[in-house]
Amino acid sequence: MEGYCVKCKAKQEMSDAKEVEMKNGRKAMKGKCPACGTGMFRILGK
Repeated sequence: MEGYCVKCKAKQEMSDAKEVEMKNGRKAMKGKCPACGTGMFRILGK
């Protein structure tokens, strides 16, 4: 899953990506940036 890393300011492929459910019931992907190790988050469609 590809996401945007705020620290690197670039799109990166997430490592250790897991699907999570937010409080409002929508699904999202949570992972880490392979370059810097910062947490990444991507909201998925319905």
